[in-house]
Amino acid sequence: MKTLLITASLISVLALSSPSVFAGNKHKKHDRHNHSFENTARVTHVEPIYTTVRVATPQRECSQRTYRHNDRNQTSYTSTIAGSIVGGVVGNQFGGGSGKKVMTVAGALLGGSLGRDLAYQPSAYSNYDRGEECHVTERYHQEERIDGYSVTYRYQGHSYTTEMDRHPGKRIPIEVSVRPSRNYY
Repeated sequence: MKTLLITASLISVLALSSPSVFAGNKHKKHDRHNHSFENTARVTHVEPIYTTVRVATPQRECSQRTYRHNDRNQTSYTSTIAGSIVGGVVGNQFGGGSGKKVMTVAGALLGGSLGRDLAYQPSAYSNYDRGEECHVTERYHQEERIDGYSVTYRYQGHSYTTEMDRHPGKRIPIEVSVRPSRNYY
């Protein structure tokens, strides 16, 4: 009876001291071709991996502008016609023969142009408005963003490093594969 108790105690101690008991083994169903199982490993170090990205930020830019508008009816051609008539009369006073005709036409054209310019020049009838002119531009700046994590973990006394998309926490699941060494063959 005493020997049976010692043997049972010894088997219990050996079973509990196995690394797979403490590591929380989750064995897959074993078959002849699958020599791997899942386990967990303790994370010892996590380092963020950064990448630099160019970020565009729309920004509205505005400036003050002054606009002039004329309150008079700008569709009237009276000043242009009157200027042409006066210019034609004055031009007719110069030259002789066919030169007189050329001077009359030149005077009419010049008088019409002056009459139009006088009608549209700034005067007491013109008003000035102030307003804002705005447009949107893109401002660019560099930003560092986390692209992943370099994770160091320990399994059965050995350290390993991998990259992960998200922070792993204190433990990570691992897959352990067992096969004979190539040096054996």
